[in-house]
Amino acid sequence: MTKMLITGGAGFIGSNFVHYTLQNYPDYQLTVIDKLTYAGNPDNLAGVLEKIEFVTGDICDRELVDRLVSETDIVVHFAAESHNDNSLRDPWPFVESNLVGTASILEAVRKHGKRLHHISTDEVYGDLELDDPAKFTPETPYNASSPYSSTKAGSDLLVKAWVRSFGIHATISNCSNNYGPYQHIEKFIPRQITNILSGIKPKLYGEGKNVRDWIHVDDHNNAVHAIIEKGRSGETYLIGADGEENNKYIVETILELMGKDKNDYEHVNDRPGHDMRYAIDATKLREELGWEPKYTNLRAGLEATIDWYTENRAWWEAEKAKVEAAYAEKGQ
Repeated sequence: MTKMLITGGAGFIGSNFVHYTLQNYPDYQLTVIDKLTYAGNPDNLAGVLEKIEFVTGDICDRELVDRLVSETDIVVHFAAESHNDNSLRDPWPFVESNLVGTASILEAVRKHGKRLHHISTDEVYGDLELDDPAKFTPETPYNASSPYSSTKAGSDLLVKAWVRSFGIHATISNCSNNYGPYQHIEKFIPRQITNILSGIKPKLYGEGKNVRDWIHVDDHNNAVHAIIEKGRSGETYLIGADGEENNKYIVETILELMGKDKNDYEHVNDRPGHDMRYAIDATKLREELGWEPKYTNLRAGLEATIDWYTENRAWWEAEKAKVEAAYAEKGQ
């Protein structure tokens, strides 16, 4: 058995990674560390807790991280503060988790000679113009625009520095916007779905022209495994499934799929510094590692996601009023 430590494994993408790994890679013995902040939910791991070792803890706790890393073979580092709006309201937790926490992981990996895969975001590259044919590549210069994306860019650079300076065995992946089960309802897609289920009109930032490159969380996690198995140390791989659509399309499609008038939504105040467009060129991942996405039909993926939130109301209903109240304070 190969021992794998997953940081942030009770969050959205991390918990899906745990489920995906248990289902498809029985040769891994999993340990999960999560601080269980608002986005880390033990209910995300319902049904599998008896199959893993779960540790409630902070990746900034260097002594705890050192012990856990010493007992594993590979670290998959998902743990991060990851919401742009929250980073604009209070940047400090992002500095702590994304920079200090990553440094803690890196020092333990260096000390014990372990393999690391670092999960990052395409937001480190800033944004593209709507009419720009270009996409992000591993060579695109960093141009982060928010406290969230800038601290993730900083964490990437820390990993690269530890590879170059200390020779650790590490890879990095920068992924486009994920969607799927267990995503916190403050996020764009689940917020709109749960609004409709709650009898609330969906909300659209500004004119809704902002474009995101959507990918199903299982495709993301399948790509991470491909990088772990075949990726070259020190390399960065971009993960995307050619799912570019603007926010207006997403809201209208969700409404249609849920049997509503596609125009039955409200325009709200745009987010400060809202990036216009993200787009991933995953050529390196596809050609070098032979990866291909499974969920290539965004509409079908959204339909499956709607079904999950409809069938799992108990997972999100208790938090709904608080989330909407926080947005209402900002006129969003």
